[in-house]
Amino acid sequence: MLILRAAAYLILQGPVTGQERWEENAGYSPSTLATVIAGLVCAAECGQYRNQPQMADFILAYADWLAAHLEEWTVTTQGELVPGIPRHYIRINPANPAAPDPHADPNSAIIQIANGGGSHPTRNVVGGDFLHLVRFGIRSPNDPVVRDSIEVIDRVIKRDLPQGPCWRRYNHDGYGQKDDGTAFDGAGVGRCWPILTGERGHYELAAGRDPKSFIAAMEKFANEGGMISEQLWDAEASPASRMKPGDPTGAAMPLCWSHAEYVSLVRSRHDGVCFDRVEAAFQRYVANPVKSQYEMWSLRHPLRHVPRGKILRIILPAEATLVWSTDGWSRTNRNETTHQPELNLWFADFPAAKWPVGSAFEFTCFWKADQRWQGRNWQVSIL
Repeated sequence: MLILRAAAYLILQGPVTGQERWEENAGYSPSTLATVIAGLVCAAECGQYRNQPQMADFILAYADWLAAHLEEWTVTTQGELVPGIPRHYIRINPANPAAPDPHADPNSAIIQIANGGGSHPTRNVVGGDFLHLVRFGIRSPNDPVVRDSIEVIDRVIKRDLPQGPCWRRYNHDGYGQKDDGTAFDGAGVGRCWPILTGERGHYELAAGRDPKSFIAAMEKFANEGGMISEQLWDAEASPASRMKPGDPTGAAMPLCWSHAEYVSLVRSRHDGVCFDRVEAAFQRYVANPVKSQYEMWSLRHPLRHVPRGKILRIILPAEATLVWSTDGWSRTNRNETTHQPELNLWFADFPAAKWPVGSAFEFTCFWKADQRWQGRNWQVSIL
């Protein structure tokens, strides 16, 4: 079943994305994580519908783990953009998807903007991508971090255009018309995107407010033929390049993505709820929040430490014997992995509550199919 294959892929390859929604940077992305969590919850619902509760529980355990680490991976506590608001979501926490830092620090990382925007402290690069956490039902619109983040992006990347408010993708964005109105040629200035007005309208609806003004702004952003552009000119008028505030730039028009966002917002306002909200996710993470009992280890995301009291789950793509020790290999233990047949994944659980704080869980793998050792050891410290 394609849904289960997709879920298994997300579990083995996550949580770092090779490309976030703008197809520019790799790392821990709040919008990608929101999409993955929502997708996994939907896959688990399929499992429950097919009377496969163990498979559904396996998927939900991974989704719960992702949800539990959102703030650790994608929220800075040392932001400097708005005085008095040091805590907020960042655009993305950069990481190499092939060899990520499992505990990447959003306060200290440096991001290289992929379109000529330069290098900047990750804590000081923000966008509205975190709004997907509310849109899909992963976080409440009244979550304090969400509200702080709204304040930050409104101060940093919002522009009031003649037709209404619009937002840039993120500060330091280099993808857009240059200051003199000439076209992007590898360098430029990222301008306002009408789609982001729609996304903000969805947040306002989720927060219990009427998004009608955002719908009206998107309609006014359209040209005489009803086409909505990718980007709008958000600087002073430039007669030489025929650029006027609120008018389309030389970017793609029509951008079907913008039109789809407009239609979705109109439908959402009619329904009184975000069209994209995944009800099962909303119930699990907002209405009646669950706590994650696990820390997930995979070859793609090899944890280096785990809090005492959690269950360390090691997830592998093939059957293996895990040889491990918690006393520096004075004693050796062996655990066989358990097969999750619907997802075709293999795993083993280790209760970290039994290990003293400060100890180290060391292990290696013996792969059954080709009768070989992994050839290296891993170590996970108990906090």
